[in-house]
Formats: sequence, C-alpha cells, structure tokens
Amino acid sequence: MHDYLEIGQIVNTFGIKGILKVNPFTDDITRFEKLKTVYICKKSSMEEVEIEEVKYHKNMVLLKLKGIDDMNLAEKYKGMYLKIHRKDAIKLPKDTYFIADLIGLEVYTDEGVLLGKVDDIYNTGSNDIYVVKDELGKQVLLPGIKEVLKDINLEEEKIIVHLIKGLV
Repeated sequence: MHDYLEIGQIVNTFGIKGILKVNPFTDDITRFEKLKTVYICKKSSMEEVEIEEVKYHKNMVLLKLKGIDDMNLAEKYKGMYLKIHRKDAIKLPKDTYFIADLIGLEVYTDEGVLLGKVDDIYNTGSNDIYVVKDELGKQVLLPGIKEVLKDINLEEEKIIVHLIKGLV
C-alpha cells in the first residue's frame, strides 16, 4: 500500500494572489476543508505546504497555500499533483477502496483465468470502470458493479470477477 494518496492536480492559477485551481480526485471535494497541509509533488521530491484557505469554483477546488502569494509563483506549480499522507485520509466505508490500492492488482475470473492487472479506474457517473490490461496490452473494461466484482483481496493483491454476458 502507498503511504501517500493523490488528492488532486493543480491545473491553473486563479486571480493574482497565488490561488491554485485544483482538479480534485475525491468524491467529496469539501474534504479539502478538513486538511491542514498537503504535499506538492515535484519531479523527485515532495514539499509539505500549509493550507490557508479553501474555496470552490465550478467543481474545482481553489487553494491558497502558505508561501505562494502571487500569480507568477503559482504558475510554476501548474501540472503538479497534490498528495496527503494515508493517516490523514478519510476512513472508507466497508467494501470501498482507494483507487491507488487497486491499481496493479491481478484480476482473475471466478473460473481462475488471469485477465491481467488493473491499469486504471475511472468513473462514468453511474459506476466505476476498471481497465484491466494483460501482458500483451489488450484491455478489458469491467463495470464496478456487484454482479461483476465478486471479491477484492488487498492482502493477496487480487480481484475475482464474474464475466457476465457481453463483457468480453
């Protein structure tokens, strides 16, 4: 499991006072209000920065971070990712997982056939879609529904799925 979880990406600046516009990677964007600090991920390092203010604009999070006080400095952070330490993450309900913990898990059918590994997960609005890629690069898209996802075992690093008609 990862010690740090990505919670968003800095996509732009907002105004002239160094406010960062963040595309959130969380279901509940108000979660940012409960954070005191975030880590800005640079090429090979992470910098912990104190949050001074949180606002919202069109499903984006507007962050004012300590030490970033003008648009020119804020501009340098465009494209960088924000992370938090796992200990600061919210507690998830039963049978709910962080995407970071699912990426890379092996996916088997309920008949024991290896389909590949979870390469990505994205949300369509109604449910998540699991992108499973085999060693040859072939992709299988699986809906994140109870009829398909039968067991997720983080300790064994595998997911058991039932392929309903029309999926593969």
